[in-house]
Amino acid sequence: MKIIPLERIKEILPSLDLIPAIETGFVAYSQENAVVPPVGELILDKGEVHIKYGYLKKDDYYVIKIASGFYDNPKLGLPSSNGLMLLFSQETGELVSILLDEGYLTDIRTAIAGAIAAKHLAPKNIERIGIVGTGIQARLQLSYLSHVTICKEVLVWGRGDIQLVKYKIEMEKQGFNIETTLDTAEILQKCNLIVTNTPSATPLLNASDLQAGTHITAVGSDTPDKQELDSALLKKADVVVADSISQCMGRGEIYKAIQAGHISSDDLVELGAIIAGTKAGRTDDNQITVADLTGVAVQDIKITEAVYEALS
Repeated sequence: MKIIPLERIKEILPSLDLIPAIETGFVAYSQENAVVPPVGELILDKGEVHIKYGYLKKDDYYVIKIASGFYDNPKLGLPSSNGLMLLFSQETGELVSILLDEGYLTDIRTAIAGAIAAKHLAPKNIERIGIVGTGIQARLQLSYLSHVTICKEVLVWGRGDIQLVKYKIEMEKQGFNIETTLDTAEILQKCNLIVTNTPSATPLLNASDLQAGTHITAVGSDTPDKQELDSALLKKADVVVADSISQCMGRGEIYKAIQAGHISSDDLVELGAIIAGTKAGRTDDNQITVADLTGVAVQDIKITEAVYEALS
């Protein structure tokens, strides 16, 4: 049994081509070639813990992932994310490897999913990228978008000037041209590829500010209580995409919009079906598209396998 520490994981990741690997996972999921039980969840006073697990049929492994988010940790000088990945043999049930990633692989696979959503749903001419949030995921989403678009013009919203200045300094080192705002309306008014990355429980983007030709990837709302988008915004969308339709029926932006009566399950398309070409995504640059990414275990399976095999 192999224990892989975070330092080793970070060393190997830049050499791995993870976008195609995770695309394969989404396709397998939508083609019912993956077994993914409902998410296990602990909602605590100070944070939350998600347990995601599953396997791909005819694969060598199954994976159990534990990841947590304790959002006041930075005040204590600690990272907000933590966790690990457990890789088991489908043949014998033996524990093959423990990846002590401290939540890092969850952050990376989420950012890769955002890049995949943009690859398949964003308009051809991306004029400006809008980022809602200034935390780790807001940084990673923008970094990984550089794999699928050459656009470097970015407008970022944050809750305060200090957070925005830190974000601007860090991301400009990666070659992005960063402008900042404290008004979320500006994000929808000035950007046509937008990623939301906060744990907000109240909508940050309003349908009244939505422009034609916009794509939004919603990342932060991964529980029944969180919501970053005005539900009426999904009603305005021409295409509403779920990473997992069954999972999004009980959590995320889609769940909130269905609760509000703005959309139904019949309005949804799964990301893996768009990647496979069996369902249409964006067909016109004037369309409005929304992708709700609540995080699916196939992402954890594919990134865990890739890291383990690269280090074996």
